[in-house]
Amino acid sequence: MTRRSLASILVFCLLLALVVVAALLPVPYVTMNPGPTVNVLGGRSDKPIISVQGHRTYPTEGDLRLTTVSVTNPSSTIRLGDALGAWFDRTRAVYPRDVIYPPDQTAEDVEQQSTVEMVSSQDTAIAAALTELGYKLPLQIEVLDVTKDSPADGKLKTRDRILEIDGTKITKVEQVSEVIQAAGVGKPVDFVVRRGQQTRRYTITSKADPDDPKAARVGVQIGTGYDFPFDVSVRLGEEIGGPSAGLIFSLGVYDTLTPGSLTGGTDVAGTGTIDERGHVGPIGGIQQKIVAAADAGAKIFLVPPGNCDSAVAADVTEDEIKLVKAETMHSAVAALEAYSRDQDADLPACR
Repeated sequence: MTRRSLASILVFCLLLALVVVAALLPVPYVTMNPGPTVNVLGGRSDKPIISVQGHRTYPTEGDLRLTTVSVTNPSSTIRLGDALGAWFDRTRAVYPRDVIYPPDQTAEDVEQQSTVEMVSSQDTAIAAALTELGYKLPLQIEVLDVTKDSPADGKLKTRDRILEIDGTKITKVEQVSEVIQAAGVGKPVDFVVRRGQQTRRYTITSKADPDDPKAARVGVQIGTGYDFPFDVSVRLGEEIGGPSAGLIFSLGVYDTLTPGSLTGGTDVAGTGTIDERGHVGPIGGIQQKIVAAADAGAKIFLVPPGNCDSAVAADVTEDEIKLVKAETMHSAVAALEAYSRDQDADLPACR
């Protein structure tokens, strides 16, 4: 073997080693893949996902599927080879890690935020459905999340309506913190809450905030809820969070409370945030959600108008799944009703 041949082999081996090492290096990105879909008209653990007490419900057919994405866990990293593989896969996406997980948030912070967004999303979705049915819904101040092992843990619960704190009637979110701070760190505070049909009283002694010893904390996150005329609940596993299922929740509640089948027996999927007036907002991971819906057998996918441009680039064909633009809950209801009457109906589409 000549000296030149030996040098070439050595250079090739070094280059191969560099490629292997580079492929194994962690990179500051996360991948987003199609996740599971859940039919909100179905059940989990032998219980319906949507349940109603105090109002008549109606049997229905077909599926209304919320869609999800599977994102790299905040405590995990991906390697360059994984990122490149996802980059060239049309069913997956790659995002800078800081876009999905801000550097000042811990994994616990991300999980708590997702849980709070899901609770708020479910309540707002119920409000949108009932507003579409003509109900007027007074606002209320409620518990969105209780921190584990906090002073409030074991006493207050998610969706407790806060009526009074230390004798002060609570009508605004900011009042909760104001009254707790006025009492001071380590001082007992009396809460009066409404849980279901019962009024309950709890005395909770605050602790100092780890980041600010002068600030009192009881371990609750407070937000705005709605005074519903009857009980509607949405049961999902803790593995699903965030606000993007709002539109599908609303349609599921609407279908449960109205005669007939909104889908006409069709398998429908979709995504989108929703406000109490029924306006549908954009979300992330639209292409991965459409792929997941098509894989699950959905024939229609309801798309927020702000996601239409990205949706049409999803790795599906029009024969597999129709992309229907849903600007509001009302327009989504109208589109599904039209489709259930005539599958060749001219629906508002993403093009």
